Amino acid sequence: MYKKSRHTSAVLAHSLPIRKFSLSLLAGALLTSTFSLTALAETAYVTNEKDNTVSVIDLDSMQVVETIDVGLRPRGVLLSSDNKLLYICASDSDRVQIIDLATRKIIKELPSGADPEQFALHHNDRWLYISNEDDALVTVVDVETSEVLAQIDVGVEPEGMGVSPDGKWAVNTSETSNMLHWIDTSTNTLVANTLVDQRPRHVEFTKDSSLLWASAEIGGTVKIVDVASKEVTHTIEFAIKGIHPDRVQPVGVKLSDDGRYAFVALGPANHVAVVDAKTYEVLEYILVGRRVWHMSFNTDQSKLLTTNGVSGDVSVIDVDSLKAVNTIKVGRYPWGVVVTP
Repeated sequence: MYKKSRHTSAVLAHSLPIRKFSLSLLAGALLTSTFSLTALAETAYVTNEKDNTVSVIDLDSMQVVETIDVGLRPRGVLLSSDNKLLYICASDSDRVQIIDLATRKIIKELPSGADPEQFALHHNDRWLYISNEDDALVTVVDVETSEVLAQIDVGVEPEGMGVSPDGKWAVNTSETSNMLHWIDTSTNTLVANTLVDQRPRHVEFTKDSSLLWASAEIGGTVKIVDVASKEVTHTIEFAIKGIHPDRVQPVGVKLSDDGRYAFVALGPANHVAVVDAKTYEVLEYILVGRRVWHMSFNTDQSKLLTTNGVSGDVSVIDVDSLKAVNTIKVGRYPWGVVVTP
């Protein structure tokens, strides 16, 4: 066994202040590390259209940690590219509100047009394309200057809104006209229309901007549209054993970045469909909460969050196992959701 000599004891005694100093540094480093991890914890923001609030969810604890009061009937929600600002469609206030996520306070309101429901931000982080359901318009606003750049006539009851990753196209869905409206973002003019099935609700571009996925709530389908030709190339239908077809109502769509999956929220069917994004085959149906509406991935896309309006909660789907693994209670009628790193 090792035996300390007097010389060793003296050395240890002499080095003790250094050890204390080193331990102090280590403790400080661990504290800083812990703080950094806490600061970088993922957070979800959920709009509650009946409560006029946004629920803030810590995805580590899977609990609501704060509730933010916003305008009337908040629905659409999105993030700035740097994840510092949260945009909210306060539909019944006829405003788009901007929340500074550092303080979680509303810092600005934009002139959105009447009844904004969904919107999409151009990749330049300035042009916001807003669907105005009551006025059959798409309003384009510069988020920095609050200037209305254009108001574009579209079909009856516009709702869904998407901007292609390459920034060339903004696409709006009109629920009553059953059309996709193609807006050239270089001129902010309507240049084409694509007929789809009844009550289109949401559009989602592929990463390379070559294809557009469009859900039709009453039609019960998702159409795949070739962006170059503006023509439908595939139609996906859904059937869940034991659930009447009338309850299968596709709404939100999310595409995984790896090109593997498309997830489709099926409304009052209370399921999310998992689709092979290459073959368009329906692989699985995942049971979630009641009236699943919209969805968002977490940062690494290992989890998918769904807003379930009637049950007033958020389901958390594990993307690897394709199973719902958690339920988080939020406000009344959660509608939209986004996740920050």
